[in-house]
Amino acid sequence: MSDDSEVGTHDRASEVDTRDRAFEVAVEMSDGARWAALGALCLGFFMILVDSTIVAVANPAIMRTFGADIAAVVWVTSAYLLAYAVPLLVTGRLGDRFGQRRVYLCGLVLFTIASLWCGFSSTIEMLIVARVFQGFGAALMSPQTMAVVTRIFPRERRGTAMGLWGAVAGVATLVGPLAGGVLVDGLGWEWIFFVNVPVGIVGFALAVRYVPVLPTSPHRFDVLGMLLSGAGLFCLVFGIQEGNSFEWTSRVWALIGLGIVLLVVFVVQQSRNRGEPLVPLSLFRDRNFGLANIGIATMGFAITGVMLPIMFYAQSVRGLSPTGAAMLMVPMAVFSGVLAPLVGRLVDRVHPRLIAGTGFSLLTIGLGWLALVMTPDAEIWQLLLPIAVIGVANAGIWSPLSATATNGLAPSRAGAGSGVYNTTRQVGAVMGSAALGAMMAARLTANGVGGGGGSAEMETTGSVLPEPLHEPFAAAMAESLWLPAGILLVGLVAVLAFDRPASQKEQRAAEERSAAASA
Repeated sequence: MSDDSEVGTHDRASEVDTRDRAFEVAVEMSDGARWAALGALCLGFFMILVDSTIVAVANPAIMRTFGADIAAVVWVTSAYLLAYAVPLLVTGRLGDRFGQRRVYLCGLVLFTIASLWCGFSSTIEMLIVARVFQGFGAALMSPQTMAVVTRIFPRERRGTAMGLWGAVAGVATLVGPLAGGVLVDGLGWEWIFFVNVPVGIVGFALAVRYVPVLPTSPHRFDVLGMLLSGAGLFCLVFGIQEGNSFEWTSRVWALIGLGIVLLVVFVVQQSRNRGEPLVPLSLFRDRNFGLANIGIATMGFAITGVMLPIMFYAQSVRGLSPTGAAMLMVPMAVFSGVLAPLVGRLVDRVHPRLIAGTGFSLLTIGLGWLALVMTPDAEIWQLLLPIAVIGVANAGIWSPLSATATNGLAPSRAGAGSGVYNTTRQVGAVMGSAALGAMMAARLTANGVGGGGGSAEMETTGSVLPEPLHEPFAAAMAESLWLPAGILLVGLVAVLAFDRPASQKEQRAAEERSAAASA
């Protein structure tokens, strides 16, 4: 019996080795072709991440257009986040099975058509349904971008490439509110969706032209794993995202508990799956992959949720327009965009714990600093300084995290690994948005603003609050920032435990051999 088991294990290992060698053939490309493919993919990736945050600025205008209440408008964002987060584990494997380029293009077409549908929506219900399809399109696209980068770049060059990919993720998250404010004030909320159409068409043409057709792998789909992970993630994400809307009743907690139970059952089922599990738990034998997932979850939590208190403070206390409030984010976007490529070039040579550790430290400091200066009478420059620090921190986090997560992945597991990584990031973002909403409500009540006109006015069109409410409202928003700052400490501990990537070890060994030979 043991001999048969050993033979079976050896056969499966040989099959994986053969598959990996077949996948490695795909990296035989010129440098120019690799960078062109990366650029084409980054355009689509940028677009879907911007849509995760751009709607926040447009919500008041959408409310006025449809005469909708807060609960209905919240679903415009919730529908997108749910449809984006839940299928990610499956869509990552679809790319391995049917080809990353094919699945990416299908997702891009769906996302672009759904964006047009969003802009032409005549009711709030139609807009919500269109956002669901937009989220599905994003879920098809997102894992393929990371998987293709992992497969077409050799390990020793992957850090630089992932640096650019990670920079796009960081800048897109920050640009969303800025672009939303400009478009809403200048053209109307519909244009936050219409702008995706020409970008989607250009992105499709570039992907067809530059993204290579890579070898596929005959994966078997784990149907039970799909059902368990999909149901578990839906229950968990829906419960967290909608907890505030249902006032955190026992039913909400029961739904969250059910989601956690289903995900635990899913993990057990994956560990016992002797075929081809949806999430190969062996991925987490790579120490850096597991730690990078912890880091990206805390980053998604912090950077997505932190926009809520800042935007409410800027519009309700400082009286800034949507565009004016979004302009506060300019230093963040500029520093992140300028520094990210420089950091990307360092990722292949410098220990990732140094870069990511510095980034997480600066981000925690920046949020704490912002919480201290977010007062009703603070000078604008006093706000811009910590926001600039947050931008510098972003540049040092996204790139090393994504590069370190994928550095040790076998090519045939690129889809599964990127699916897990993107799911972790997106679930962290949803949890951050929901947790910050709950924290804001709790601090408003603690500061004597909740329940009366304060919270109600916060939920309206963003008009300035009465002056007596400025100080307690600003205090509540500032105090809310300590939650993401605390969560980031978990990410800091994780990245400080990073091991040096294999590519850097190989490079160091080669340099030592060369030095010994010359001596």
